[in-house]
Parts: sequence; C-alpha cells; structure tokens
Amino acid sequence: MADHRCSLPIDQILCGNCLDILPQLPAQSVDLIFADPPYNLQLRTELRRPNQTIVDGVDDDWDKFTDVQAYDAFTRAWLTACRRVLKESGTIWVIGSYHNIFRVGAIMMDLGFWILNDVIWHKTNPMPNFRGTRFQNATETLIWAKKSAEQRTYTFNYHAMKHFNDDKQMQNVWHIPICTGAERIKINGQKAHSTQKPEALLYRVLSASSQPGDIVLDPFFGSGTTGAVAKKLRRHFIGIERDPAYVALARERIEAIVAPVDETLLVTPSRRAAPRVAFGELIAAGYVQVGQRLWSRDRAVMAIVKADGYVMWNGISGSIHAIAAKAQGKPASNGWEYWYVEDDSGRLASIDELRERYRAERLG
Repeated sequence: MADHRCSLPIDQILCGNCLDILPQLPAQSVDLIFADPPYNLQLRTELRRPNQTIVDGVDDDWDKFTDVQAYDAFTRAWLTACRRVLKESGTIWVIGSYHNIFRVGAIMMDLGFWILNDVIWHKTNPMPNFRGTRFQNATETLIWAKKSAEQRTYTFNYHAMKHFNDDKQMQNVWHIPICTGAERIKINGQKAHSTQKPEALLYRVLSASSQPGDIVLDPFFGSGTTGAVAKKLRRHFIGIERDPAYVALARERIEAIVAPVDETLLVTPSRRAAPRVAFGELIAAGYVQVGQRLWSRDRAVMAIVKADGYVMWNGISGSIHAIAAKAQGKPASNGWEYWYVEDDSGRLASIDELRERYRAERLG
C-alpha cells in the first residue's frame, strides 16, 4: 500500500465540515480514528438547579438536527467517509451518550465495522440529575471497532494497558473524572466547549490502540483534546473542525505543548512481537539445567527438567504448559508464568525472566 504521508495534512487542523473534507483525504491513510460526534441531545425545556440557576447544557448549533432520521443520515455519511480513509489494519473509537450511541453502533455494524469492545466511561464526578426524575447519568459509552470482521491485524497494546492498571488486565469500565479545574478551557469564565473530554480518556485510547508515529484522525476536533494527547504521546494527528473559534482555540492549546524527546519512554514492547523462544532453547543455552527443579510460586508443586525440553511431575511428562495445567487441575496454563527456578541465594525467579534475559543476551 502506498505511503500517503507526504500528501496528508499531518498535525494540522482543517476548518470545515468533515463531510466535505474527508473525501479529500487519501483512502486507507490513517491508523486510528477517534470520533466524538454530535449527540443530538438538545434539552426540550430549560433546566434549572434547585437554587433556580440555569444549567449550562448542550445547546450548540452543531448538535441540532431536524429529526432522528436526519441524524441517522449524517451518522451514516461520516462513518462511511471515515471507513474509506481508515487503513486495513486500523481501528475506530466512537464515544456517545445513551441518546445516540446505540443508533451509532447499529449503523457501524451495517457498514461493516466489527466491534471489538464497548468501553464504559464512568464519570467519577458526574453532573447531578437536577429534576430527580431518573437515575443520575454517570457514564458514556465508547465503541471500539476494527474495519471489518475479516481484519486480522490491528494495534492493541495489551501489556501497556496491563502495566497502566497495576499489572492487572485492563477492564472495559474506566473510572475517569470529567474535565474540570485547570484542564477545562474557559473564555471569560464560561466553558469554551460544552463537551470537552478529559485528556486522561484520550490518553488511554491512544495508548491502547496506536503506536508512536501513527496518524490519528479526529473528524470532530472541538477544543483539540485528541491533538493535545497525540502530541504528548508522539502520535501525529489530523483534526477536522467546522467552527473557526474552536480551531483557533485548539491550535493555541496544541502549540503550547512540548512533546517528549525520548520515544522509548512511550513504548511498551509487545511480547507477541518478541522473538519466539522454546523452553528447550533455555536448556541448550545453559540458562536451565537438565535435572533442575522447577517450582510453583508457593513451592507447593515441583517438577524436574528433562533434556528434551519437557518436565516431569508425579510420573507424568509434558511441556511446561501441559504440566502446569495438570498440576493446577486446569484445562490450560501459561507455564512461563507458573514455573520458577531457585537461584544460588534461594530466591525464586520465574522462567519467564530467564526467557527475557536469553532474548536480551542472545537475540539482541
């Protein structure tokens, strides 16, 4: 596939309607799309707090549609245009509220996108429900999808997300406060943008599903949160925004950011991309000895290393994975994480640590 970088408006904000600008971009040219489209959630009546002050709701022109059918047509049009410019290895995130996200999700499926996850953004400091007529709205939903069901490759930085979550699998419920305080951009004391997203939300999205140097497209750029986080994480961005005032605001915001110099600080290498190492290679290279004992972490289970790369436990011979599973009474187990060896000081070290040392010392 041709490299379209030279013809792309990289790290630029394009002022105009995304339906007019997206067709001008080359097909299959962006790695990731984050879209925060209009929600079509206009308040039908004035909303007041208990002290009778008026709630600053979303009443912007960009969120006004004549009816649901008009909103659906708009949604189908911009999603179709986005799908054209998305690379075959790319993914898309769309965020919405209960007003629109289910309609958006259905249209995405109709167009051929394949949903990978729905992610629930739990707002830890949500706006109260002032009328007291329904539950407090404390969530928004993000849909993460690949371009098609047949798509084999896409970026998911699993281990980076696991590290981000104290070495536990990242779940699809994210507890992040709404944008407040110094992060909330204001003009004359008023919100500059009614639905400004917190940088912490975009930080997680971009860290999970893109690499440094990737091109991230945001067709509803608003106050520029996607571009701000992209610059901090050394990703490129293309922003599309129809309101000149928002464009000026976003440009000023992004220009003030100093990107990190050392790109290695931004990358958590995927183990899947690392050179494959068989347990037998560690034996042949002397990192593990024939006859050496392998232990479970609690030392309750012990196995003996055989010359052919298998291990022996209770008279049963098998791979490190098969024997780990049998010892635990499980259908499957990751032997690299289950087994440990004892060093000269009596400390247990996982054989996964030995594998990483072997890769660093022998495979470069």
